[in-house]
Amino acid sequence: MDPLKAPFDPVTLAVPFFVLTIILEIALTRFKAVKSHYETKDTMASLGMGLGSNVAGLLTGGAAVAATVWVWQHRVFDIPMTAIWAWVAIFFLEDLTYYWFHRLSHERRFWWAAHVNHHSSQHYNLSTALRQTWTGGLAGTWALWLPLAFLGFPPAMLAIQKGISLVYQFWIHTEAIGRMPKWFEAVFNTPSHHRVHHARNPRYLDSNYAGILIIWDRLFGTFQPELDEETPRYGIVKNLSSFNILRVAFHEWAGIARDLAGSRSLREVAGYLFGPPGWSPDGSRDTSATLKARWAADQAKPNSPDVAA
Repeated sequence: MDPLKAPFDPVTLAVPFFVLTIILEIALTRFKAVKSHYETKDTMASLGMGLGSNVAGLLTGGAAVAATVWVWQHRVFDIPMTAIWAWVAIFFLEDLTYYWFHRLSHERRFWWAAHVNHHSSQHYNLSTALRQTWTGGLAGTWALWLPLAFLGFPPAMLAIQKGISLVYQFWIHTEAIGRMPKWFEAVFNTPSHHRVHHARNPRYLDSNYAGILIIWDRLFGTFQPELDEETPRYGIVKNLSSFNILRVAFHEWAGIARDLAGSRSLREVAGYLFGPPGWSPDGSRDTSATLKARWAADQAKPNSPDVAA
């Protein structure tokens, strides 16, 4: 196999499956055979974001590919694509890399600006999986995978495994599937775990960053199970009032620009760029941490309701 060019793209091969299962979920929802919610404008926005993401990838992906190839040419080890152990190793290492990429994309505003569009839908269905970034390439998070190329994993191998991860994550964007068997829930990312990740309930914020394996969240303290007594509410803390895909794609970048224009020091510039989403110099805005702390304090009060309003 050519180490520089993947013989197939898992995502491209899976596109017909994506389309057919979305149609199936819509049909089953229409006949009330499954629990799911679709809104035409919302679904069209998700599809538009998915199409735009592919176009953006064609325009900006060259830098990531070139950097990966260059780093691999200076690799430490020669890792063969034909070795089974190499595929086992890349499965775990790529998934761990994805966990930290995903966590960074939630906990630091610069990268959240590129990722927030994926969370902007107030519905949770298979079409939501296609609501992908237009600016991820420009944000440079692809650099997190460069150490794997430096170790010696061929660029083609990385591309295949990253594609497999994206294809896996498609099916977990649904309310139609409740919980999987306990052993599966313990090891793998599932619809239940990922519903928590997409929820804006304070209890659920900034958790379950997994790609394929939920073990990383359990290991690094970011795991939160879905609770029967608290139904996830989807979207972002301050939901958009528009289905305009340009606003969906760029609203947080515009917010950063406004904040930077009003900055009065390098500290404020750094905070607005790389602090947690919602950071402000005087602490007047809510971050995930302050929302969770307020929720926890409310729960500690006598006769407090179990579910946040």
